[in-house]
Amino acid sequence: MTVTNCAMGTIDVYVPSIEKPWDNNRVLHLYRRLGFGASPEMVEEALNQQPADLIDSLIDEAISLPLSPEPEWADWNENDYDDFFPQRQEQYVNWMHQWMEDMVTNGLRDKLALFWHNHYVTKFDSYLCPSYMYKYHKVLQENALGNFKAFTKAIGQTPAMLHFLNGVQNTNISPNENYARELYELFTLGQDNGYTQQDITETARALTGWVGGFIFCGPVGFLPEYFDDGEKTIFGQIGNWGYDDVHDILFEQRKQEIALFICEKLYKNFVQPEPSPEIIAELAATFVENNFELAPVLRQLFKSEHFFDDYTIGTTVKSPVDFYLSFTKELDVPISNEILEALNYYSFLMGQELFNPVDVAGWPGNRSWINNNTLTGRWQTIDYVIFYMYENYPNLLVDFAKFLSNNASDPAVVAQSIVNHFISNGLNDLMAYERATDVFKWEVPQNYYDLEVWNLDWDTASAQVALLLQHIARLPEFQLH
Repeated sequence: MTVTNCAMGTIDVYVPSIEKPWDNNRVLHLYRRLGFGASPEMVEEALNQQPADLIDSLIDEAISLPLSPEPEWADWNENDYDDFFPQRQEQYVNWMHQWMEDMVTNGLRDKLALFWHNHYVTKFDSYLCPSYMYKYHKVLQENALGNFKAFTKAIGQTPAMLHFLNGVQNTNISPNENYARELYELFTLGQDNGYTQQDITETARALTGWVGGFIFCGPVGFLPEYFDDGEKTIFGQIGNWGYDDVHDILFEQRKQEIALFICEKLYKNFVQPEPSPEIIAELAATFVENNFELAPVLRQLFKSEHFFDDYTIGTTVKSPVDFYLSFTKELDVPISNEILEALNYYSFLMGQELFNPVDVAGWPGNRSWINNNTLTGRWQTIDYVIFYMYENYPNLLVDFAKFLSNNASDPAVVAQSIVNHFISNGLNDLMAYERATDVFKWEVPQNYYDLEVWNLDWDTASAQVALLLQHIARLPEFQLH
């Protein structure tokens, strides 16, 4: 089925207007794309700022954020463990929880780190070393908004990548082309776009020598005796090229191809799945003009009137991580180890295990996240989160409803305010809002509403909010952001 990109607007900076106001819906759109949603308080605060200023502050904050705290096992090899297998698994799980907490807390920086994790794919199951996982993740965070050329050079030297794509087996005696191929096909140019098999073969020779590391989970370094020091021809350039030369030649000889490929990928992930060639071309020009710095491209994209167009809002299926974390953030669920463990497990059940994408091409995303099993699985697992809130924080559910509705005593107003907080663009028709209101009314007799006796201080209010949340989570629109 062909899907058309109906989004209008140019790359010019979005200026709020009567037709396109700076309202709750656009604020939530911004926070859902640049992070994992926003609490009601965050939305209210954002409405008092200019969109461009807010975006600049979010990007500046993301650039200056400290990295995740280094774990004590950051440099461990197998000799540092008392009982390697169970300790390794514990470290792996704990670091997934750490990253989930960072995503909720940090927003854009770790939303981008997740994006790059699905671009520069490695799989923990292929190398099985927590120290490698940590170093790989650190590079994702360090470079998420940095220089794309430096990022590409750094990621290829991580032990995780060297093991996952067989760089440690790439020697002058027996060259291995896996990383060279994916460097072009997946990481910089796109499939069959500006390179030949001969370029791959010669590039693999130039990347030889990164095989050092003879203790399991130990450091991996460059050993000159395994480097092919013969003459190579890459993109028509002849010389005794090595690792740094490959990247210098690639980013000099294939500027346009790289810029268009990466900007299209950013667009499809952060705007909508169907590309806009005109917008992507303008982003690519900015990318090249800024020597492959990512921040100027992100500022231009996220500030644009195109990004805030009605047809970009609610167009993408949430990934499992987005699904659970955005609900948590937007409901303002207190973050605890119990919650992190649950959300991490639910994301795994729904097909997204951090540090283990499905293959070298990453999770396909968007519509691939939804099928009969995962849809019902999302309903069931989000019920557990709602029940957890109802059991442990009933007053927070009530306060949440009071804040959104301005402490309204009309159940229709309360229901609509909660629905609109979670559903991009709201519901399509009045009957859908009436159904939501009926769910929210629950078993409270109608005469209490008619007489205006009921309000959110009633003992039933927390249960009513929980039931409405359950109803919202089953709406098709709730799967989109």
